[in-house]
Order: sequence, then C-alpha cells, then structure tokens
Amino acid sequence: MNVTDKSTQIDKDNPEWTAQDIHQSLSFNEMPKELQHLVKEAQAKKRGRPLSATKKVSVTIRYSSAVINSFKATGKGWQSRINQVLEEYIANQP
Repeated sequence: MNVTDKSTQIDKDNPEWTAQDIHQSLSFNEMPKELQHLVKEAQAKKRGRPLSATKKVSVTIRYSSAVINSFKATGKGWQSRINQVLEEYIANQP
C-alpha cells in the first residue's frame, strides 16, 4: 500500500511501515532496558476487574419488573444492592 495514497490508507495516525521503517526498527533485545521493562510490565498486566476475595457467580434469573425498576431507580450499583439485600436475608435466617 502506498502510504501517501489517502484513499487506501486505513489509519492516518498509524500508517503502514515502509521498508526503511522496518530496517531502522529495533528488536526487543536492542531496546533500552527501561523500555523492555515497560513492555514486559504492560504484557503482564491482567485485564478486567481485579479478582475479589468473595468471587461472584454469573447466573440468569428472572425478577418481576417492579423489583428491577425499583432497584434501577436507586442508580448505579443497583445489582450490587440486590446482592446485598439477598445476603442480609440469608444472614437473618435461622
């Protein structure tokens, strides 16, 4: 692909490398140690939410629309509040 041809260029901020770009690039081992460390650190990072000590299980369950609408009306975190109510109910059982 011709980098200067705007009609075929997919990403103007990240154009396809030329032979000269490839020739001038560094292998991982040729990079400065600080940069190698940053690359390794980025690769090692876990994506997503941090693991919880009290792991939750994903299930499909049906509630009445009145229950869902009532909890949703309380704002962000409504699912966690449903969980809290259920945990309190369990804790109060004989």
